[in-house]
Amino acid sequence: MGATDKAKNKADNLAGQAKEKYGKATDDPEKKQEGKTDQVKSNLKDAGEKVKDAFRD
Repeated sequence: MGATDKAKNKADNLAGQAKEKYGKATDDPEKKQEGKTDQVKSNLKDAGEKVKDAFRD
């Protein structure tokens, strides 16, 4: 996995966590769910990159 992809996925995950916490703090279920969704997307991208790396080796 490229360092750039890894950093971008981590940043997306952190942004999702921030949205989720903001949603909890403001009692906004839509923002909370949006944050969770962003985290799941980031994790899936990360897993996809790991699979690509496994086939390259």
